[in-house]
Amino acid sequence: MAKVAETFVWQGSDRNGKKTKGEISATNVIEAKNLLRRQGISAKSVRKQPKPLFKLGDKKASAQDISIISRQIATMLNAGVTLIQSLEMIGQGHNKPAVRKMMADITGEVKSGNPLNTTLRKYPLQFDDLYCDLVETGEQSGSLETVYDRIATYKEKAEALKSKIKKAMFYPIAVLVVAFIVTIILLIYVVPQFESIFAGFGAELPAFTQFVLNISDFVQSYGIYIGAGMGAAGFLFVRAHRNSQKLRDGVDTYVLKIPVIGEILKKASIARFTRTLSTTFAAGVPLIGALDSAAGASGNAVYRDAIQYIRKEVAGGIQMNVAMRATAVFPDMVTQMVAIGEESGSVDEMLSKIATIYEAEVDDMVDGLTALLEPMIMAVLGVVIGGLIIAMYLPIFQMGAVV
Repeated sequence: MAKVAETFVWQGSDRNGKKTKGEISATNVIEAKNLLRRQGISAKSVRKQPKPLFKLGDKKASAQDISIISRQIATMLNAGVTLIQSLEMIGQGHNKPAVRKMMADITGEVKSGNPLNTTLRKYPLQFDDLYCDLVETGEQSGSLETVYDRIATYKEKAEALKSKIKKAMFYPIAVLVVAFIVTIILLIYVVPQFESIFAGFGAELPAFTQFVLNISDFVQSYGIYIGAGMGAAGFLFVRAHRNSQKLRDGVDTYVLKIPVIGEILKKASIARFTRTLSTTFAAGVPLIGALDSAAGASGNAVYRDAIQYIRKEVAGGIQMNVAMRATAVFPDMVTQMVAIGEESGSVDEMLSKIATIYEAEVDDMVDGLTALLEPMIMAVLGVVIGGLIIAMYLPIFQMGAVV
């Protein structure tokens, strides 16, 4: 079992006798001193870096970080910089301590003679199987710079698509959450003030006003229990969703049926599938293996199952476009373009074009959805907040009419 690398803090002097200090990743103090000696450093003290009680700002590498790192590696390799130098420069220049440590560990492993793909597999949360398989293909074929360029493009497209989906979901949810919070505040703190005023009127209140006052009383009496129940239900659902494949598959099937949102998610899944398959197939991964990777990257259980069916059929000698048509989840345009690609021997190029088309459609639909939701959300806010205000002022308006 390989030992886990740790960070050591050192002080010493370089070849010119100049005092210097820094950090180095190694499995123990002896290895750290040996690594420093190879770098021409005469270490006076080497000690394990103490672990802080609270790690502020020491965030793990995000998908966006991996996308940027991939592009940096691709650019440096194409410029003639060696892989080890590329890894060292990227690690030293990153602003996240956790990412710097990860890159230092990867650099150390590669310096020791381990293949890059084997080293990356030790970080499954940052580098998935698809990423590592592509790197392995590049190392075996001797075209790592070309493969890394494809990886970087793939990661950039994937992150851009993910950002568009988040944009479609975040805006309406954020506005509705704010509206809900404002409504609760009005019901708990503002409406009771009016209720004490109305108590001195000695007259029957309008039905709408009485309805709002009843809701306010209910929220004040049971709101904390309802909130706790909703929080517990949300927690249990998230936990069950994380642990139950059946539940995740059910949610994936349901969300595709939601108007507009479902259509966006369908197009996004097709874009992910075709982009992944194009990247892996163009990198030299066999079609069966490429379909395996594409199934995992589709992002939806319906399309994952469909792609796995396609893989099974293709392994049995059926053309991919025929298998895709049999699943009934891919539009005719997609299957026709794949058929043309298979006939012309340019499946990867045709898949890339399909991915570009669907990524553009997702972008347009997200922009259209945002433009459509803005007036609808404003109308909902106006009805809810305005309705509460009108309910509170109705008795005052009626008194003014009587006078």
